[in-house]
Amino acid sequence: MSTVALFAQLKLRLLAGNLRGDIQRKLGFIFTLIMSVFVSVIGFLLMSLLRLAPHDVAASIVVVVFSVMLIGWMVVPLLAFGLDDTLDPARLSLFPLPTHRLAVGMFTASATGVWPLATLIVTAGALVGLATGVGGVLLGIVAVLLQFALCLVASRLVTTALSSALRTRRGRDVLAVAAIFVVLLAQLPNLLLNSNIGDPAGMLRQVAALLRWTPSGMAAHAMADGGLTGLAELVVVALVVVVVGWLWIKALSRALVTPDSSTRAASVRRGSGLVDRLVPSGPLAAVVTKELKYIMREPRYRVGWFSSVLVAVVLGFSVTRSGDAGASTPILLTASAGMMIALQSANSFGIDGRSLWMNAVTIGSERGLSTDLAGRHLAGALVATPLLTLIAVAAGLFAGHPEGIVPAMLIGLGALGTGFGVGSVTSVVIPYTMPERMNAFSGAAPGQGGQAFVSGLGALLGISLLSLPFVVPLLFGLLWVSVLAPFYGLLAEVLGRRLGAKIGFPRLPELLAAVSRPT
Repeated sequence: MSTVALFAQLKLRLLAGNLRGDIQRKLGFIFTLIMSVFVSVIGFLLMSLLRLAPHDVAASIVVVVFSVMLIGWMVVPLLAFGLDDTLDPARLSLFPLPTHRLAVGMFTASATGVWPLATLIVTAGALVGLATGVGGVLLGIVAVLLQFALCLVASRLVTTALSSALRTRRGRDVLAVAAIFVVLLAQLPNLLLNSNIGDPAGMLRQVAALLRWTPSGMAAHAMADGGLTGLAELVVVALVVVVVGWLWIKALSRALVTPDSSTRAASVRRGSGLVDRLVPSGPLAAVVTKELKYIMREPRYRVGWFSSVLVAVVLGFSVTRSGDAGASTPILLTASAGMMIALQSANSFGIDGRSLWMNAVTIGSERGLSTDLAGRHLAGALVATPLLTLIAVAAGLFAGHPEGIVPAMLIGLGALGTGFGVGSVTSVVIPYTMPERMNAFSGAAPGQGGQAFVSGLGALLGISLLSLPFVVPLLFGLLWVSVLAPFYGLLAEVLGRRLGAKIGFPRLPELLAAVSRPT
């Protein structure tokens, strides 16, 4: 059997294995499949409709879309949930295959799946919407294939070159910082439009003129040109694909013989901390201490905290720049930050992974599980309270409404407590595995990406609905309601925690299995 057929069958078997798991894994796979079909159909239709636009505008749009697509293939595998962790070169280092055959197999596996197919379909839509004449169609077919190949080899080059660093805490810390800039760049078009900077059509032409000389831009321009210039551009793109592929093979050869530095032993320091002096010794103090160490040292936690603050900053800048800032602006921003922070508790046990068994053997009743959840929430509140206070003060001063600082802080605490209550339930109803070392931004084990999305979306909707009783009155100027928000949040946390303990204690074996999937 050839290497191509072998790796294609292996990838298909891994995808089919999602249908032989439990109901949650099946639902996650089905959701991912539905999303990919939706993106494929909508993307193909939108790209096809470019034929109705002026040719120069359509060409500019395709140049930008192709460039964004390439950047997405290079960045998303590092940052998004539901990664294909099976393509880590370290997992294939013991296979009796030479490097070039292994590269061919990994390229085949990269091209096999629902999202690569969706990318190819959307790219083919540009051929329908942009190509004119026989030359344009012929060159367009080649351009689509070269763009697809470039996305795959560039993605594999980035993940292979960073595979060793991604297993270290320092490397994941760097990615945590990089994720913030990625989110900021994603919000840049919205901020520019809200600021009324320049003409959108003119900005599109300028951006397309700049990206026109990138490999993806050349592929798109060749499709629009359909002549000798386009043919020459495709030759350049093909050479780029070959060079990137060669660099990937070199990086793969090095990755296969580089030891995993993440398995080296680390020094352990012991001492008495603030929690030991404030919280009585017992299970609660142990959980609080462990969670605070996770928050300080675990990059996956830091990404959540940074993202929460970043959402408030981006929203605040966008609202104030658009001139819509009002007395409710600090309240909404702080409530959003509290909600984002609380969303981290939607899968409280996932970050523990297999080590959750040490907690499970000490939990002998519903009260024990409730205490474990209380420790996690207390640790989060110790860090979140100063952050929410800072966000409330900054939002109130920046929006020009300092009178909204105190209500905003109280509302933020209410949203935080409500989120902890909702997270207690989702953590035991829809638990999933978080990869341990591969990537700080892998939200779930292979096959559980859709499950992670459903869990986060459910928690977000639950927090939003339960927060309405104290958020809506504030929008009508009833600021005195904010005094009740922290007590409302505390009540929601207690009730949600008790409900989560009641549901989760009989399901501890299933809970442990759900967060211990191989990654």
